[in-house]
Amino acid sequence: NDKEILEKQPHNLIPPPQNHILTDQRVMAKEALSRRNLWEPSVYYARGNESFHFAGHDISIRESMDTYGALIWPGAIALCQFLENNQQQVNLMDKAVLEIGAGTGLASIVASLLGAWVTATDLPDILSNLTFNLLRNTRGRCRYTPQVVALSWGQDLDRDFPYASYHYDFVLAADVVYHHDCLEELLKTMRHFCPPGSQTTLLWANKIRFQSDLRFTECFKSHFNTTLLTELPQQEIRIYKAMAKE
Repeated sequence: NDKEILEKQPHNLIPPPQNHILTDQRVMAKEALSRRNLWEPSVYYARGNESFHFAGHDISIRESMDTYGALIWPGAIALCQFLENNQQQVNLMDKAVLEIGAGTGLASIVASLLGAWVTATDLPDILSNLTFNLLRNTRGRCRYTPQVVALSWGQDLDRDFPYASYHYDFVLAADVVYHHDCLEELLKTMRHFCPPGSQTTLLWANKIRFQSDLRFTECFKSHFNTTLLTELPQQEIRIYKAMAKE
């Protein structure tokens, strides 16, 4: 079980050996390539659209095979379903919401449709597609126009995002933990926007794919008071609610 696995693993974020990284990359690539059959035909099968219905609206998301950040991953869909079905438990109406690693923007779109004031962030090369999806699906539908901002995990956070000016009611993160080597920077970013003593709630949804995901989860729990909101065993997805420990 998970507990036995974790007891055998070091509880740190040291990257795994290179051969493990290559194996993890193949798993992610296979998962991404398997999605092609769901897309509309195109010359190179490089870009497609996926349709969803959340919060009373049809949502069309443009994807690209160019980067993992331009694909919809199962954690994002699970988080959207949870937000839609648990609005009393997680009320986003008129709340300030930040999404880190927003990717295609699906979770940010749903949060906007549920009445939140949303700031969607990701790496600079993701922002064009992210902005396209947000504008296409929120224009004329939302109380607030969502914002798009470049954010590189762990870099210049105090300078570019001082907490006194950038504090949020909720931080969303969906499938941000996988084979990449930026896990320490991700945790640093989570802690920056959810500091001890704040009322900021972090909602993190992730598919568990690798041992490094479990190691990150244990390290995450050492810094945050964590509640497992829901688990989807068949999809190996967990959604956590967390607030920083004092």
